[in-house]
Amino acid sequence: MSTPRTVDRAFETALYDTADAALDTAASLLAADPAADAELARRGEEFVATAWRRGWQPADLVRIVRRELGDAHVRLVAALIRAQAPHDRARGPRWAAQLDDVPDADDTAPPRTDRFSHATAVLELYRLLVRLPGLEPLEAGEPSRRDRENRPESRALARIRALLAKAEATGYPEEAEALSAKAQELMARHSVDEALLAAHAPSPDTPGACRIGVEPPYEQAKAVLLDAVADANHCKAVWNESFGFSTVVGFEADLEAVELLYTSLLVQAEAAMTKAEAGQRAGGRKRTKTFRQSFLAAYAHRAGTRLRAAAEAATGAAAEEAADADLLPVLASREVAVTDRVERMFPETTTTRLRGAGDAAGWTEGTRAADAARVGHHRPLKRG
Repeated sequence: MSTPRTVDRAFETALYDTADAALDTAASLLAADPAADAELARRGEEFVATAWRRGWQPADLVRIVRRELGDAHVRLVAALIRAQAPHDRARGPRWAAQLDDVPDADDTAPPRTDRFSHATAVLELYRLLVRLPGLEPLEAGEPSRRDRENRPESRALARIRALLAKAEATGYPEEAEALSAKAQELMARHSVDEALLAAHAPSPDTPGACRIGVEPPYEQAKAVLLDAVADANHCKAVWNESFGFSTVVGFEADLEAVELLYTSLLVQAEAAMTKAEAGQRAGGRKRTKTFRQSFLAAYAHRAGTRLRAAAEAATGAAAEEAADADLLPVLASREVAVTDRVERMFPETTTTRLRGAGDAAGWTEGTRAADAARVGHHRPLKRG
C-alpha cells in the first residue's frame, strides 16, 4: 500500500466521522505505517494554508485549537504554522508579529510518545481544521501608509507603553487610573497627528482591521471593555463569541492604541478584582462568579467613560494647537470610512445585553477600581 493511500484511507475513515471508533481505526492505520508521517505533515500544512484562504490568521488558529482541544494539539498546530510559513506569501508586519508569537515547543505540553496516541492527536487536530468556517477577511484594501513605510515604533507609542507598564506595576488604583488616562491622552494626540499626516499624503490611508482575543472566563465583560477602548480610540469592535475574539476596525495607529490599552486595562482590572475579592473574603463573604462578572462589567463601563473623556479633551486640545481648519473634516471622514468598512465586513450584527452582572458589591467595587464615580448604563455589544 502506498504512503499517500494510507493517509487517504485514514482521512476517509476519521476526518468526516466524529465517532471514536472511526478515529481509533484511522489512528491505527497511521501508527502502523511510519512512512506516512511526512505525507501526514504535508497534508497538515495544506490544511493550514486553506485556513489562511478562509480568513484565519496564526493567532486565530492557535486560539481556536487551545479553546477546543488542548496543549498537545497547540504544539502540533504551532509546528504546522511554522513549517508552512516559508512557503507563504508576505502578509505584512501584523501577520509577521503573530508568527513570532506562535508558541515554541517549550511553551506547550510534550508530544504523546507512542505512535497511536500521536496519530490520534493529529487526526483530532485535522478534524478541527477541516471544519473551520470562513471568517471575514482582514486584508481588504491597500496596506496603510504606516505598513508601506514599515516605520519603527514612534516616540509617542514608546511613551504610551512606558505609562501603561507603570500603571500595571503600581499597587495604587488611583495612580493606575491617572497613568492610564495620561496614556489615553497621548494616544488621542498621536491619532490626530497620524490623521493630519495621512490627509496630506499622496495616497490616502484606508481603515484596517485586527482580531483581539477575548478569552474566558467572563468574556462578555471583557468584550465590553474592549468595545469601550475601541470606541474611545475611533475604532469599532464586533465580538465573535463562538471563536473567542473581537474584530476591531480602524486606522493603524488607532488599532495599535486599542491593542496596547485593552491588554493593559485587562491586567489592571484583574489585579484590582483580586484585591477587591480579598477584601470581600475578609468581611466573611465567599468569592462568587457573579461578583467577578459584575466587577469587570462595572470596570469596563466606567473605564470607557473615563477614556472617552480623556480622548475628547486631548483631541480638542490638539485641534487648537494644530490650528488646522481641515482637522475636523479629516476626523469625520475617517470615522465614516471606519463605519463603512465595518458595515461591509459585517452586514448583519446583533446586540446583546450583558448577563450575570447583578451583584451590587461587585459592581460597586469594579466602579471604584476604575474611578469612584456614578455608574450609568453600558452600551450594548455588537456581535458578528
